[in-house]
Amino acid sequence: MAEQPSSPPPSERRYWIGYALAPKKQKSFIRDSLVNLAKDRSIDLIRIDTDKPLIEQGPFDCVLHKLYGEDWKRQLVEYKVKNPNVIIIDAPDAIERLHNRISMLQVVSELKIVQNDSETFGIPKQIVIYDVETLRDSRSWEGLKFPVIAKPLVADGTAKSHKMSLVYNHGGLVNLKPPIVLQEFVNHGGVIFKVYVAGEYVKCVKRKSLPDVSEEKLQSLGGVLTFSQISNLASNEKTDEKYYKMMQ
Repeated sequence: MAEQPSSPPPSERRYWIGYALAPKKQKSFIRDSLVNLAKDRSIDLIRIDTDKPLIEQGPFDCVLHKLYGEDWKRQLVEYKVKNPNVIIIDAPDAIERLHNRISMLQVVSELKIVQNDSETFGIPKQIVIYDVETLRDSRSWEGLKFPVIAKPLVADGTAKSHKMSLVYNHGGLVNLKPPIVLQEFVNHGGVIFKVYVAGEYVKCVKRKSLPDVSEEKLQSLGGVLTFSQISNLASNEKTDEKYYKMMQ
């Protein structure tokens, strides 16, 4: 059961942040060092009991969450109505746009970035396949260059939404299950950069990614490689040689 603090006197104002995270993320993020650091700055981190209605808990100055589902969304909206000053991170409306892998990238395509011959900025060529009939019709994806990454259209944080495939040729499309997004795989040196923004604070983190696929390797590869997350696959494979053996 979540521990509920008693109200502090005004002269000792503390901020209560309620957090609702999956057990794995809670173990990763809510560590003693963070809890103690927050306490030193007049912030109390309080676990939200997901077995109880959110409206019965708090009051919180901020709700930090990474849970999904219509019931949880309804609880957040209800809590915001009853507590208009509470900050919810992230707000349900903001999350909704990111649940669709097409709409989440729309803002990138709308940016007006000046480019030159040596630099490119944009989204890899991609299409949406909504049904099996369209997937079987080669005219639907004939404009794409293999290899391609196949991603579920819905990105709602579930294990299913993280299941992706690297497809080397048209034969690898057979067992895919629409609705999916087919996106051209762009060689990028086996590295990705994740940028985290909180207010005016920006943090860039370098992570391992899928190794480049050369034209020579592409000719010898067949089928499809399925993985749950790019970061997981990259961290498990220490060498390109081992990685390519998985592809065969």
